[in-house]
Amino acid sequence: MQEPSVLDFLKSIFKDWNSFSNFIRSLRDERRRDEMKRVLIEEASEPAALPAPVSAAAVGRFPWRSLLALTLALAAQSRFEPPNVSVGLGIGLYGLALAMLVWSVLDSEWNLAPLRPDHASKDPQTVRAGLLILGVVLAVAAFAALGDNKFTVGNLILWLAALAFCAAAFWLPRRGRLNQPVSIRWGWVVLVVVASALVIFFRVYRIQQTPGEPFSDHAEKLLDVYDITQGKTSIFFPRNTGREAIQMYWTVLMAWIFGTGISFLSLKIGTVLFGLMTLPYIYLLGREVGSERVGFLAFVFAGIAYWPNVISRIGLRFPLYPLFAAPTLFYLIRGLRTRNRNDFILSGLFLGLGLHGYSPARIVPLLVVIAFILYVIHSQSKGVRRDALAWLIAVGFIALIVFLPLLRYALDNPDMFSYRAFSRLGTLDAPLPAPWYQIFASNFWNALRMFNLDDGNIWVNSLPHRPALDLVSGALFLIGLALVAARYFQKRHWLDLFLLLSIPILQLPSTLSLAYPEENPALNRAGGALVPVFIIVALALDGLWSAFGSDVKRKVFAWALMGVLLFSSVTQNFDLVFNQFDAEYRLGSWNSSEMGAVIQGFGAKYGETDTVWIVPFPYWVDTRLPGAWAGIPNRDFAIWPADLAGTLQLPGPKLFMVKANTQNAKANDQQTLDTLKQLYPQGSLTLRQSPVPGHDFWIFFVPAQ
Repeated sequence: MQEPSVLDFLKSIFKDWNSFSNFIRSLRDERRRDEMKRVLIEEASEPAALPAPVSAAAVGRFPWRSLLALTLALAAQSRFEPPNVSVGLGIGLYGLALAMLVWSVLDSEWNLAPLRPDHASKDPQTVRAGLLILGVVLAVAAFAALGDNKFTVGNLILWLAALAFCAAAFWLPRRGRLNQPVSIRWGWVVLVVVASALVIFFRVYRIQQTPGEPFSDHAEKLLDVYDITQGKTSIFFPRNTGREAIQMYWTVLMAWIFGTGISFLSLKIGTVLFGLMTLPYIYLLGREVGSERVGFLAFVFAGIAYWPNVISRIGLRFPLYPLFAAPTLFYLIRGLRTRNRNDFILSGLFLGLGLHGYSPARIVPLLVVIAFILYVIHSQSKGVRRDALAWLIAVGFIALIVFLPLLRYALDNPDMFSYRAFSRLGTLDAPLPAPWYQIFASNFWNALRMFNLDDGNIWVNSLPHRPALDLVSGALFLIGLALVAARYFQKRHWLDLFLLLSIPILQLPSTLSLAYPEENPALNRAGGALVPVFIIVALALDGLWSAFGSDVKRKVFAWALMGVLLFSSVTQNFDLVFNQFDAEYRLGSWNSSEMGAVIQGFGAKYGETDTVWIVPFPYWVDTRLPGAWAGIPNRDFAIWPADLAGTLQLPGPKLFMVKANTQNAKANDQQTLDTLKQLYPQGSLTLRQSPVPGHDFWIFFVPAQ
């Protein structure tokens, strides 16, 4: 046999990623062995009174490559922060950060938390046939009773009983010992309590003031909530192109518990609680894919972040997307690791509930199917591929039972149920502005840019044209993506690839806005993606923490670094939400609360509000909203200019609110003012000045005859 040549040696090194990384590790290990040998020789020559030999971990070098990679990434992300955006410089700095990151990974400095091992158990493939048959019969009966788009006591009992029996038919008895002793780590408890207090502060601080005013979508929601209080218990609310039911019933509960009535505040309290309820499952998911520390970091950074905070505060259904996506993914991923069928039943339960929440959640079933496909085609599923098919069927079956009321409505009213989605995807409202594949490619790219560069132009739930992530989270997110991708090429574990693919898939409700590409990216329709995004942020930060090892001095440095990063993230996110977003939102929304106060004052003085009106004007206030502030959520206070003369026949004092703009005559409703002066020469005109520039309005008061 011929001796290998230098070319053969080089080919063996650069054959693939594993060969190259193994070669680098061999050089590193040899260098470390030499260093250990030198240290041991030096220690052996010193007096016996000196400390014991240094451990291998203490001999390791300071992770300066990782710190330099982070510093460059932070500098790069700072170039994407408005107003001084420099995309070219930012990309260049990120390129340098990536080079340092590769070096640190090859030198085993910055590594991710190890994936948790799979269980070796197999599914017993058993089912309680009697319970299953009974559950299916009840489901058929519930389906028949769920007509007329109405929940009743009878069909609710049938539906919930069907769900209970079907879930019980597949549920496996709990394995393992019960009542195992639990040790309480008080340091950890204190840390969690402090972090929870910080997160709750961010989510509930100034809830009445930020955001300050509702807009037309809120008027529709309040009318739906009012309908429920009048006995109209709908499954699907067709007003304003159709809405799923969970938020409406939840708001009724909030109004009753907090005594806030049918109001904008009741909507906001409900959705803020939805956002808070998402965070424990983000923690559990982080712990499942990494470690307890990964879960904790994901919990904190998602809890203080501007993106999930804003979409939770708006008072619309937006936070319902991540709320149900997080537990669906947690139970799915844990089920595939532990091979426990019960997790798939729970995953199906939350998957079905999510379909009753916010329409973008209709993409989550696709993500679940993709998860199973990735699992089956990777080696981790060896020996349980037949079981995986049964698990997928279990998830789908339970989700179908939960979805049953909406399924009945969708079959009875297919156009209304699908209108909202297809009006964005197809040509129901307008023709596509370009070939669909060009729009999709552009939308896909713009959606990927939203995290670090541009989150779109929708002012009602974002700060337009800034990154969706803060400076620290944005840098860690891109680093985390690179680390997860590198580990996938090394380990070929399905979960790493799933984490990477889940982000663009969960963004599809935004990306598929082909008819209205200007609505993409949208932080609300891509809200489900925040779950894997903050998991990846936490994975990156946890890996950096681990790079410092267990040496006390390095631990102190690591704690200090974490503190600086967290403080930076806290201060920036506070400014983004409570200063920048609050100010931008107030400029874009109309001051219906001030008009509501005028109505309330008129009613308190004269005992009725039937002779109070608001004259509509293009791009001005929704005339249904001031009534909600005044405690009259079911009245539209609009009176059109052509109908003003009809008010002459009404007795008593009258009050008209009219659009004002003393700086721009075109935005001042002078025609209405002239008409009112002609009809009521005895009337008085007052300018109601608003603290928000450009939001003044006229009050025309007519005393009683």
